[in-house]
Amino acid sequence: MNVCSLAPAATATVVALGGRDDLVGVTHNATVDIDVPAVGGWLNPDYDRLAALDPDVVLTGDPLQRDVRDALRERGFSVRHREPARLDDVLAGFAARGDDVGRGAAGERLEAACRERVAAVREAVAGTKRPVVYCEEWDDPPMAAGNWVPDAVRAAGGRSPFVDPGARSHEVDRATVEAADPDHVVAHYCGRGGREAPDFDARGWRLDADVHVLDDALLNQPSPALVDGIEALAERLHPERVA
Repeated sequence: MNVCSLAPAATATVVALGGRDDLVGVTHNATVDIDVPAVGGWLNPDYDRLAALDPDVVLTGDPLQRDVRDALRERGFSVRHREPARLDDVLAGFAARGDDVGRGAAGERLEAACRERVAAVREAVAGTKRPVVYCEEWDDPPMAAGNWVPDAVRAAGGRSPFVDPGARSHEVDRATVEAADPDHVVAHYCGRGGREAPDFDARGWRLDADVHVLDDALLNQPSPALVDGIEALAERLHPERVA
């Protein structure tokens, strides 16, 4: 199949499924190194350029891409749209994406392998004290990470009381974060690739926490990279249990 992926997570998942050579187009936001034409941004693709690639299927994801999905369907494209909200949705989505691109068996294998890895982390941290973890998805304004991230923190042996699992990420204030007294802060800022740590002194926040900086794809992206992120989190929260 000729596949055009307009969602970075979908692109990474197709590559993990062994479908790198099936991809005929991606967006400028893709987080994997792949030598195919870019068709614009994930929220503003160039529909004419996309049409010239003649894809059999176009992949979209996230509620923010609903307008793009609808515009594609109005133009006659075959679109497969996924909106995972919880960790289990993300894992089940690997098999679903396999079906989307004609790689169903590979999708089932990928889902099973990722579930095994998550189960291994859960087993390794079972019975430990769960530290409070503040995951910051954006810094101006400060945004606490939601969606599948609270589930990922729990799988890694922590707890994140700032956003309900499955709810969208939202802004938080100093008082809320300080009152929760986090043991760990994880900065995973969108589009910055794990390069920046928060400057709490400049904000006037007083936190006594270990600060970790992760590539945003490890937590923000509902692809197999999220499983890498869970393992990375567990290593930081429970180094005595997870190596």
